[in-house]
Order: sequence, then structure tokens, then C-alpha cells
Amino acid sequence: MAQSNIEWTEMTWNPTTGCDKISAGCKFCYAEIMSKRLQAMGLEKYKDNFEVRIHEEALDTPYTWKTSKVVFVNSMSDLFHKDIPLEFIKKVFKVMNNNPQHVFQVLTKRSERLLELHTELKWTHNIWMGVSVENNTVTNRIDSLRNTNARVKFLSLEPLLGPLPDLNLENIDWVIVGGESGHKPRPMDADWVIDIQEQCKKNDVAFFFKQWGGKNKKAAGRLLNGRTYDEMPEIELQRSV
Repeated sequence: MAQSNIEWTEMTWNPTTGCDKISAGCKFCYAEIMSKRLQAMGLEKYKDNFEVRIHEEALDTPYTWKTSKVVFVNSMSDLFHKDIPLEFIKKVFKVMNNNPQHVFQVLTKRSERLLELHTELKWTHNIWMGVSVENNTVTNRIDSLRNTNARVKFLSLEPLLGPLPDLNLENIDWVIVGGESGHKPRPMDADWVIDIQEQCKKNDVAFFFKQWGGKNKKAAGRLLNGRTYDEMPEIELQRSV
């Protein structure tokens, strides 16, 4: 586990690592870049760089946390990658099921496999399931998510690479929007963000604006309409049993 600088979570937990690119949002993958750095630092977990790997030893970690956490699961991977066996995904879900005092945020671009497997998994209240949607070519991911048994469903529109004027937000609880950062970030138009914020307000969906991005994301900040948007779904926690 690690404390996280990601604005919408507290920490990260990576029972799997590694991935590969499947759509436009993957072009400048942060996890791939970070994996190379961690490999260079000699971390055993990243000795195979960005090859998909499962880490059985990581399954014990959430049981050791003393206080309730909001946790981004697999910031360095995609739990629904085709090379991650269903049996291991079930093990990850069992850990999340057994720790109702924490919120686990799972995010995937592989919505087809998510939909295929969702009935095999136990969706307790503390598992928030999300899909990444960077432009209009992959909005089908939202429909896949909507049809799962996840109790809390969210969208990560990051990096936002184009307008999304007709989002179907039915049964969606939360929307995160962010621009791309890095050395050669693709631009994000303010009108795209404002339109999404207005759609969320109209549909009573929590809206979180993460960042404008750019080469210097700290300087660009995260103000929209002169304010920050840090809305989240209501967190429901239970004591561990």
C-alpha cells in the first residue's frame, strides 16, 4: 500500500501490476512510466516492469490497516485485464468483502470483461466500481458498468480528450473529470468540463474536478467556475466482522 497524491482517494493498493494499451486514454500511461521508475529503483514487485503480474502476498495488506481508508485498487494495473484469472479477481473481492470498514475504488477500461464476470463477484456496499471514458468512442463502457451489480458506480473522464455532450448518467453515482498532464499533454477544452459539470448537476450526480493538467498541473490548478468541486458519493462504512 502507499499514500496517494490522487485527489479523490487516500491510498493505493496493488494486488496486481502491469497492463497494456487498449484506447486513446492509454497513450501516456502514468502507471507504465511509474513502473519503469520503480523497476530502476530495484523494487521486486516491478522486476518485470509493466508485464501483468498478480501478487498473492498483497492480499493480506488491508487486514493490517488500523483505521478506515478510502483505497484506489490497482492504480498500477487493471483488475479486469484478460491475463488476470477470475479466481484471483475473486480473491481480491473477498478481501474487500471482508473489510467493510474501508471503501475500495476499482477502475477499469475493460468494461466488457467486467460485465461478463460481474455475477461471479460479491458486490458489497464498500466496493465502488468505475470505468474510464476519455472520449465519445468509448461511452459503451458506461452501459457495461450500468448493467453490473456494483452498488456504487462512477466514471473517470480522465484524461478528457473530447466533448461528452450526451452522457447517459442513469444509475451513475459519481463523475471525475481531469485533464492530461506530462511532457506532451493533449489539451482539454474548458467548455467540455463545464458541460459535464452541468449534466451532473441536472442529473443529481456527484461531480469531482481533479485537475486541468498540462505540463505544470500544479500551476494550472483545479479551479472551475472559480471554485473547487470535491463532491463524492456518501460513504457507507461498517465495522469489520
